[in-house]
Amino acid sequence: MEIRIGIINNARELNFETERSAAEVEKLISDALHNESKLIKFEDAKGDIFLVPIASVAYIELGSGVTRRIGFVA
Repeated sequence: MEIRIGIINNARELNFETERSAAEVEKLISDALHNESKLIKFEDAKGDIFLVPIASVAYIELGSGVTRRIGFVA
């Protein structure tokens, strides 16, 4: 699944893909907000870890995980 995170006062988004389901990622975010954590920890499909400060998050978009087609589509 693709995750896209908008950061406050930053023109670029943080984009990565994860092996987790949308429900798992949503629970991770929800738990961090309810526990008043300062960071949300994400792990991508390659094993890289992203620590995102909650105070800097503008939005989090959870994608469908559908692969994009390459080439011309008729």
